[in-house]
Amino acid sequence: MLYPIMTESRVVCSLDGVWNFKLLDRDEDYDAGQPLTDFVSMPVPCSYNDIYEGRSFRNHVGKMVYERTVQLAGALLAERLVLRFGSVTHCAQVYINGTFAAAHKGGFLPFEVEIGNLVQAGENRITVLADNVVDDSTLPCGRLVHRQFPGLPESIENLPNFDFYNYSGIMRPVVLYTTPKTYIQDITVMGGTDGAFSYEVRCSATAETEVSVELLPGIGDDTVLFCGRGISGSGKIENCRLWNTDDPYLYRLRVTLADRENVRDVYTEEFGFREFCVRRDGLWLNGAQIYLKGFGKHEDTAVHGRGFCEAYNVKDIGLMKWMGANSFRTSHYPYSEEMMRLCDREGILVIDEVPAVGLHTGFTATGLLGGVPQGTWKTLQTAEHHADVIRDLIARDKNHPCVIAFSIANEPASEEEGAAEYFAPLFALARETDPQRRPLTVVTYGGATPESCKVAPLCDFLMINRYNGWYDTEGNMPGAVALLGDELERFHSRYPDKPIVFGEFGADAVAGLHDVTGDLFSEEYQEEFIRAYCELSDQKSYVCGEHIWNFADFATAENIKRVQGNKKGVFTRDRKPKKAVWYLRDRWTGLK
Repeated sequence: MLYPIMTESRVVCSLDGVWNFKLLDRDEDYDAGQPLTDFVSMPVPCSYNDIYEGRSFRNHVGKMVYERTVQLAGALLAERLVLRFGSVTHCAQVYINGTFAAAHKGGFLPFEVEIGNLVQAGENRITVLADNVVDDSTLPCGRLVHRQFPGLPESIENLPNFDFYNYSGIMRPVVLYTTPKTYIQDITVMGGTDGAFSYEVRCSATAETEVSVELLPGIGDDTVLFCGRGISGSGKIENCRLWNTDDPYLYRLRVTLADRENVRDVYTEEFGFREFCVRRDGLWLNGAQIYLKGFGKHEDTAVHGRGFCEAYNVKDIGLMKWMGANSFRTSHYPYSEEMMRLCDREGILVIDEVPAVGLHTGFTATGLLGGVPQGTWKTLQTAEHHADVIRDLIARDKNHPCVIAFSIANEPASEEEGAAEYFAPLFALARETDPQRRPLTVVTYGGATPESCKVAPLCDFLMINRYNGWYDTEGNMPGAVALLGDELERFHSRYPDKPIVFGEFGADAVAGLHDVTGDLFSEEYQEEFIRAYCELSDQKSYVCGEHIWNFADFATAENIKRVQGNKKGVFTRDRKPKKAVWYLRDRWTGLK
């Protein structure tokens, strides 16, 4: 899927701004044929939850309506006109002037619809009916619980199987864009360390049209390094400049679709020459061994919720680079396309994760929701949707040099019978779909031991989340390290050809809480915890990466184990450093 950009043949118009908004009652009838008359103002993109006050607003379960009008110039209607959403969480129905146009399931990937036959010159009304429910068919997963209190009407709670707040709404940019009627649909391009590259173009061509490509250096240099014709091809350039974390150089592939008389469509895709692979002895980028230093993180900021914010994206990447970090995982869902493009230009390595979190009916991060132990793979109805989001994620991100691996899920019930049968076809699909054949993994939790985990054999490298010293052996770091070290050795003994990356480890710290002894929740204990894990990693040659949980404090559902959210960030939610930041900066800036 091509990212919407302005070219000599394409126009992009942002529809971000203030939309009309209404939460719908459970039994409320809704007619998209009529404009909203009872509404409040809502910024787009943004999560709706924190814009107005009150639990009934913030924690609404079910449907909501977004609506706005847009004035269209008649000239736009002569072109192919497309309405594109960066994401709507979690399900969406789109109406144009009251007529159904499209539906989409999945709250973290883009979708689009051609609307030229539904609009006219002048004013047009765009309506989005969104649904924020998570259940045993959605990714992420959750449970709908009906509760009856004495003397009160029945209430419905949507309990997430995951430890982050279920922010919802139109959370990423919305655009209208045009293409010619005959247009470029998609581009696949990749380049290796020897200067060899290949490309494939998909377009709505006719017998009279022809595709031509030009390989160009980075922006500002229009030297043509290669010319080719046809919808696919390959070539090689000499002395290519490799994309890496220190020099994230991007080349450009300019694709032109033309007939005998006119250029029909033009699109330029950026990409990098680089190779990433997993070997028995670790992770390798461009023929050199690399150690992953970085974070699990969230798209989470005050007021915006999980809504897109370019300022915070740039701020976060700047803080990571200042600390010496080189990577992060998109825990626990695909991040915005804008973040992927930023990581391409800034040289940040990304493990790209599908929104498959909460695939465990007997376990939740908060430990408060109950469930059905040993019933996960009989209960969940996610397999088909899981396959869809894998296809869509790879289609969106296949050309990004920053993406070095795909994570198929986070903390599933991989110890239960049925896990291997569930995941095997998903791994096969991802390997078949990704043109670069990137490494694949599933991020597992402490209940999936070396002896019980049934998906580890499918993974190209192991990625584990561990909290010895926090959720068990609390406050006893020597004991925690002993348990962790023993488990690492058991993993390595069982899977000697699979290097290990820490996907998560960390401890909650309330900013400003200090203690000479370093008790739980103090900044001192968080630093001690992180230091102990890092020092253990240094002793294990097969550990090839460390991702701290978490980059910054983030919002969660209310519960007695969370004080206004999860406080495992080494930065506060507004990006102020805690004590552990200085240890990590000293470590990572000196660790190559």
